[in-house]
Amino acid sequence: MKRRVAEQLILFGSVLKWTFYASIVGAAVGVSTTIFLKALAWATEIAATHPSYFLWLPVTLFISAVLVRWLAPDAEGHGTERVIAALHERFGRIPLAVVPVKLVATVITLAGGGSAGKEGPCAQIGAGIASALASLGRIPDVERRKLVICGVSAGYAAVFGTPIAGALFGVEVLFLGQLLYDVLLPSFVAGITAYHVSSALGVTYFHFSLDVFPAFTERVFGQMLLLGAWCGIGALLLIEALHFGHQLFHRLRWWKPLNALLGGALLTGIGGFVSTRYLGLGLDSIENGLRGQVLAKSAFFWKLLATAITLSCSGSGGIVTPIFFLGTSTGNLFGNLFNTGHIATYSAIGMVALLAGAANTPIAASIMAIELFGPGIAPHATIACIVAFLMSGHRSVYPSQVLSILKSESLTATTGKAMNQIEHGDASLRFKLPERIVRFFSRH
Repeated sequence: MKRRVAEQLILFGSVLKWTFYASIVGAAVGVSTTIFLKALAWATEIAATHPSYFLWLPVTLFISAVLVRWLAPDAEGHGTERVIAALHERFGRIPLAVVPVKLVATVITLAGGGSAGKEGPCAQIGAGIASALASLGRIPDVERRKLVICGVSAGYAAVFGTPIAGALFGVEVLFLGQLLYDVLLPSFVAGITAYHVSSALGVTYFHFSLDVFPAFTERVFGQMLLLGAWCGIGALLLIEALHFGHQLFHRLRWWKPLNALLGGALLTGIGGFVSTRYLGLGLDSIENGLRGQVLAKSAFFWKLLATAITLSCSGSGGIVTPIFFLGTSTGNLFGNLFNTGHIATYSAIGMVALLAGAANTPIAASIMAIELFGPGIAPHATIACIVAFLMSGHRSVYPSQVLSILKSESLTATTGKAMNQIEHGDASLRFKLPERIVRFFSRH
């Protein structure tokens, strides 16, 4: 009896400890996210007063690249990827210098017109703050890792206004096919705290309640399967475009910040000769799609190209906001082609489904759909998210994500490896024919 009482007291003490730790991390991330979002809004508003702001893209991207290269090389890239690598390789140790450098570099990139997102920097800033707090409190490495995951969850919750999905994203994104249950409580506490702190400090969030959904009939169920496959292929195109862009710019044998000048010039061409709607965050196009407006059929291609250039040429920013744009345009085109009569709903489902496929986070994406668009979308979005997750294969926009399961019994690969090791050079990823087919061909 005494042993059971002692066990319950220890467990309750652990709950109190991690609630306290996570609350501190969540509050700190909520404040830092607010500073970042307000600085971004201010800089973007100034840039918007100049119709030809995008002509300065080569200069702004160059400045961003130089800042990162000289002051905090760990701040390079789209944020979350660096954090995932740090969590897997060094228990989440992240230099504190990443926080201010990532904030400034991302504001410069996005305000100048770079096609990137705002969530990756918030996740990296949150992780950097959590790592610094762990060092300050001399917390062991195992607990540091949990705190840094809390920082990632808090960053996503505070930037999108989705505390539950943000918390789940932090514990789902590290592994393909594995949830970290030991970090669920602190991640939820950190995410909810960060969201409420940033809300109290004046951050407003986009929530688009959809009141009309197609009845979940057999026909609609089939459409959700097709839409999920459609978004999974879109996610795969994004992953391959990012990989190709990184390879292309990496082959240029000159000072790395010069890549930013070249990338900025290419983006200026897109803004000048195609449209500026594919530069920056692209929130106007996302909102138009969610209101039921038909987007340009080429929207996916141009946003894909602009995002691949920005993130491959040393631009600083996240990847999820571009994913939202790509997913919205994918669902929008699907709803238009199939004449569904629910363009807004299919745009919303595409937005979260492409995230599920690109980041391998079907649970967080499904919950995000409910938080953003209301509970009525749940059965539709969940089916599409799961199918998109399966269709994107063993690939990810986060190459450091570790493979824990196989998406099909007809494929074989070495689990426990990072995605970049499997994608590039792992010969064990191959088709495994069903035994009936093998026996048939062996007899004939």
